Formats: sequence, structure tokens, C-alpha cells
Amino acid sequence: MHRRSLLRSGAAAAAGLTLGVTTTGPAAAAAPRRTPLRIHTVLYDGVEEQDFAGPVEVFGIAGTELIKQSFVSADGPRTVTSSAGMTIQVRDRWSPQSADVIVVPGGGYGTGSPLDKEIRRGVLPKALAAARRPGLIVASVCSGTMLLSAAGITKGRPCTTHHIAKKDLAAQGGKVVNARVVDDGDLVTCGGVTSGIDLGLWLLERLHGVETALLAEEVLEYERRGTVWHS
Repeated sequence: MHRRSLLRSGAAAAAGLTLGVTTTGPAAAAAPRRTPLRIHTVLYDGVEEQDFAGPVEVFGIAGTELIKQSFVSADGPRTVTSSAGMTIQVRDRWSPQSADVIVVPGGGYGTGSPLDKEIRRGVLPKALAAARRPGLIVASVCSGTMLLSAAGITKGRPCTTHHIAKKDLAAQGGKVVNARVVDDGDLVTCGGVTSGIDLGLWLLERLHGVETALLAEEVLEYERRGTVWHS
């Protein structure tokens, strides 16, 4: 048994929790799903490892019966090189129509950064803009919000990003909120780097119930920071 599965089953048994089953009251916003939630995490050359690893680990704790994860690239299946030089094989094709959630991580910031190169190249922003449809949640971690801004997704909407990019995000029309995680319905953004873990936990709570999110916190031995702003 994998370490994650062992910790997950042990923590659930100790707490008397049933994954995917919500409690009653204000926190019980999620209803049990009949099929796994489909989450596509976008990768590109120079992407920051922690930006995508945090949410991916959180979602993975829920298990494949609740969440099906895929790495995707706007350029289709290929090998992506991360900011630290690690190679990641993207096997799934770009298919936002088959996703419930698309997560866009950051890739540094400033002139010449991987993120800047992606924005200037234009392929990913155009693909993200075209992906929007009813029922799809688009989420971003750290400077990944600036890719959503380049796609026109954040204009006039509450959002956040890494603190070094907030002025630029506001200048491009985003309504910047000083919160670690900002939920505006089909647009969910978060601040710098490790806040991606908080974003993952919030989405887990929102879409699969508070008990599932609490279990993930216990397995990770992680406590969320700050208050989630949501419309």
C-alpha cells in the first residue's frame, strides 16, 4: 500500500470519517458526486514545482474514486521541464471540455521569466480564454493568475496573486483582494507558492465536503492560514 493511502485510511478510521460525505450546516456546501471530479493541472516549461505540487498532493489524498487528476499542456502531450530542471511527461491531451477544474500554476515573474515567455508566446492564454464555459472552475496559484489575466479571465473580478504581481494584476483590470485564497465562483485564485496547498484544501472542501478537507489536513499535518474570501 502506498504511504499516502495508508495515512489516508488510518486517519479516516481514527476520525470516523467517510470521504466525500458532507456534514450538515453552513460548511456542507458540497453534494456527493456520482463520478470523480476531473482536475486538469496545466504545465509548461519553467513551471514552479511547489505551485502545482501542493494542490496535486491535496487532491491525491482524496483518492481516485473522488478525484481524477491529469497533467495537460496547451501544446498537447510532451515533456515539460520544470523550473528546477526536472522533466515531467504530460500524457493527456488539452481537453478543457472534459475538465471540471483547471489549475494554472505560476512560473516565476518579471521580464524573461518562464511565465513572461508564456504570456508573450500567447498560446496558453488563448487556450485558457477559449476553455471557459458554464460549469468549469478555473483556478490559479501564485503568478499563474497573471496567465489568467493575459487571457482576460480576471478583468473586473475579485482575484489575487503573489504579492510582487498584485500591482500589475490591478493595472490589468483585476479587483485585487488581499486574501490568501479568493473564490469568485468559477474563478478561484490564491497568493504565493505555498498558498496553493490552501487553494487545494478549499476546493476539496467546497466540492467534496469539509470532512474530506479535514482528512487531507490531517494526512498532510498542515493547518490552513487566513480566511478564504468568497463571493
